[in-house]
Amino acid sequence: MGCAGCGLKVKGAVPTGCGDKGHCSTGGCSKLEVYDWLSDVAATNFDQHNIHEVSFKGGARKEFFINEKHHDIVTGDFVLVETGSIGYDIGRVSLSGELVNLQMKKKLTGKNKNAETRNIIRRANESEMDKLEEARSREKETMLRARVMARDLGLDMKLGDVEFQADLRKATFYYTAEGRVDFRELIKVLAKEFKVKIEMRQIGARQEAGRVGGIGSCGRELCCSSWLTSFKSVNTTAARYQNLSINQTKLSGQCGRLKCCLNYELDTYLDALRNFPNENKAKKLATVKGNAYLVKTDVLKGVMTYSFPETSDYYSLNIEDVKMVLEMNAKGEKPEDLTDLMIVEEVKETHEYEDLVGQISIETLEKADRKNKKKGRNQKRKKRTSANSTEDNNRPVKAARPPKGQQQSKEGAKPSDGPRPKKKRPNKRRKGPNNRNKPGGEDKPKE
Repeated sequence: MGCAGCGLKVKGAVPTGCGDKGHCSTGGCSKLEVYDWLSDVAATNFDQHNIHEVSFKGGARKEFFINEKHHDIVTGDFVLVETGSIGYDIGRVSLSGELVNLQMKKKLTGKNKNAETRNIIRRANESEMDKLEEARSREKETMLRARVMARDLGLDMKLGDVEFQADLRKATFYYTAEGRVDFRELIKVLAKEFKVKIEMRQIGARQEAGRVGGIGSCGRELCCSSWLTSFKSVNTTAARYQNLSINQTKLSGQCGRLKCCLNYELDTYLDALRNFPNENKAKKLATVKGNAYLVKTDVLKGVMTYSFPETSDYYSLNIEDVKMVLEMNAKGEKPEDLTDLMIVEEVKETHEYEDLVGQISIETLEKADRKNKKKGRNQKRKKRTSANSTEDNNRPVKAARPPKGQQQSKEGAKPSDGPRPKKKRPNKRRKGPNNRNKPGGEDKPKE
């Protein structure tokens, strides 16, 4: 993801378009759950809200901070904020104004209701932004070396991401594991190797996929890494309501869990299923011809397809017709057949086109193929003859030879007076016992 400004010029590995190191103030380069459409509108009532939402590392982590000193801060600014332990950190203001109060009511619930909110120190200057860029450049190498150390210690865990603090005094390692992991020895090794304060934080498989990123089966960027921040529980019931086959391979995402997009259209399917009859009652329709059983249900179209076991014909009925047949069966009545209740599909208007394929036979195609081959051979022959003619023109011209009667025999010899007499060749006869033309003998008759 990225805005048009971030992709104008590239200097090294940092986009130089909007000047926000790839995270523009428009929200096109970062992960935003809520977009502040009123951020550019000057309003006096916004000034009384001194709490801002600050995102870190492109929206991977978000927290709320108080602007006690009332600095002139707007959405998109990079600010220095206090940390819970030592030093400072740098983040981008992702939300401000009245929308922050709504987000705090939504997120700060339960245990986080009385969470301590830290202060915003000031805006970040250029030197501090360069230090933040240096911290981001060290994260990949640090993660690879930490994975090797965890493997050498035999720990059953997977390090998914590393986040350095902006002042390079603290590093947070995010990992996934099936159970509890004793990483005390790993913290000692990491602190000795990187000379920073180490914090280990366990996350789920969905959070790990959101931090790492990737491409989904739909061909687009993962929702969890582009815009989705709140994860809801997904179960196979959502797939059953949408008449999807329970295939673990197709229903699982990059994280190995059920896809989050199974919940996107679930409410629409639930609303449509309210008009359908009871599934247990609608499995069988009694008719004079026999019992018809439910084969397929199209929830969005409101169509139920039935079939008789004796035949291979299918009957698509509307929901109203199915309810009518069920009421008849409840009264002890049966319709003659389902043919009259079938949905008649509208024939779409078709345009008549000339059938050019039917006019071409295999024989004509073979003739055209032979003609093309012959044409290719003729072109090669012409190229060869033209090349030979150019070579002949470039060769030096030799003197014409005299006729045979006036040829010279050898150097210094006189020319002959006339043509040489032809030598008589001996008459070669075939060899064999049945040769009739033997010298001095007579032809022997055949026996």
